[in-house]
Amino acid sequence: MKKVPKTLEEIIKGGKPLRNVNAEHRMRLSSLDKFAVWITENVGTMGFFLIIFFWTLVWLGWNVFTPAEFHFDPYPAFVFWLFISNMIQLFLMPLVMIGQNLQGKHAEARAEADFEVNTRSEQEIEAILIHLENQNDLLLEIQEKIDKK
Repeated sequence: MKKVPKTLEEIIKGGKPLRNVNAEHRMRLSSLDKFAVWITENVGTMGFFLIIFFWTLVWLGWNVFTPAEFHFDPYPAFVFWLFISNMIQLFLMPLVMIGQNLQGKHAEARAEADFEVNTRSEQEIEAILIHLENQNDLLLEIQEKIDKK
């Protein structure tokens, strides 16, 4: 028994319309969400790390190796600098985590959209293969009729 393939119209009518998940994601973000994503994308780079690292080296080096009259941050300020850097970390950590959560949700939406596209493509390919099998059967029947003559 031959398998009757779906027509292209049936496949198109049966599927959901394709959507741009990236545009939908951007439209759903509030300004605070956009800020968190921006922080996540920019703080999580080697450039940001190098800026903070070299700034700390310059800061500490200047206050340790220059003559005392040129120190702009004498001894007790080092402790204050460490406190401030810890506070920065405490504030950045939740922002980065929020940004990562938003990016994770976006990745899940993209994966879902990819799955929908792949499912539709699989149905279309299956329909094409069935049509090709039917054409092959018809060609074999025609060949047999020609050979009998």
